[in-house]
Amino acid sequence: MKKHLVLVGGGHAHLTALMKLRDYTDKGHRVTLLSPSAYHYYSGMGPGMLSGFYEPAEIRFNIRKMAEARGASFMEDPVIRIDPAKKILMLQSGAQVRYDVVSFNIGSGIRKDDIALSGGNVFPVKPIENLLRAREYILEVFKNRAAHILVAGGGPAGLEISANVWRLMHKNGLTGNLTVLCGGRMLERFPDTARTIALKSLRERGVAVLENVSLRSLKNGKATFTDGKTTDCDVTFLATGTKPPTIFHESGLETGQDGGLLVNACLQTVSYPEIFGGGDCISLRDHPLPKVGVHAVKENSILYHNLYAMLEGGELMRYKPQKNYLLIFNLGNGRGLLWRQSFVTYGRAAFWLKNYIDRKFMRKFQVSGELDEK
Repeated sequence: MKKHLVLVGGGHAHLTALMKLRDYTDKGHRVTLLSPSAYHYYSGMGPGMLSGFYEPAEIRFNIRKMAEARGASFMEDPVIRIDPAKKILMLQSGAQVRYDVVSFNIGSGIRKDDIALSGGNVFPVKPIENLLRAREYILEVFKNRAAHILVAGGGPAGLEISANVWRLMHKNGLTGNLTVLCGGRMLERFPDTARTIALKSLRERGVAVLENVSLRSLKNGKATFTDGKTTDCDVTFLATGTKPPTIFHESGLETGQDGGLLVNACLQTVSYPEIFGGGDCISLRDHPLPKVGVHAVKENSILYHNLYAMLEGGELMRYKPQKNYLLIFNLGNGRGLLWRQSFVTYGRAAFWLKNYIDRKFMRKFQVSGELDEK
């Protein structure tokens, strides 16, 4: 009996399945891709797009074309609710989609519940499209006046965003000030060597880095910090940590402590074996994963295989997370900060390596004429 496979989201963990959709459709199965956008932006190159080092076409996949060219249907319509008992997805438009097998790769959002926001130009760093909107806004509005820009968050995202905002301003002759609020210490979970390099790199460029201070509220162009101080603020980037979408909990599916869809080593939910997931939106049972892109990329082949096995029969593969992985941060000045286990290094070679790895990944999955688009 032929089945209906639904892919919800065209993120990193679904790219192999999208590339090999013919393996499903040639067997007579129907495939539908649901997404709020026809494009998926690669998060690893997002800060570089913000600064202008990359153009949008260089860092995105046309998932609509990818799906339709391989025999699948595409619907630009977000899923807002799941009925796992009836195997129905409720969409924002009011439409409903029935599935036999479904896989979620819908990413994560930014934590902002503790911040009182009222007006202002606020750009959460996810989804990545927000960075393109921020870049266009900054270049348009601050041609002739100083910009007061705030980055809330001192983790990897806060570091890369602040470094690349500096590049955007520097390369375009914009004036103003840039402040980073770290909450705790910058790169708190990383070795002291990495922290020292990051702080020195930003501060030498005139970026104000405030540790142990968070954003409390933003109102009418005034930002108030947790230490009671205030400052003018024209643009705010929120890099205050990620959280999975609430759709799984609200739909009665089992979730992990972080709210992500609870899955086993086969990336399959515990109570509903026909539901799978990958990337930032899942919580791996007995093995919590940090929200880094390497896991979503490595889950690619596992999800492709296991979805095929659910459609055609066969043994499921297990995802074995890497204990040690490489992270390289784009510091916006042609240099990268590389970290792996206890090894830390900084310089042009590190950024060259990051750029090489990222572009190689893009070449593998940019199969729909993305680079010819403007």
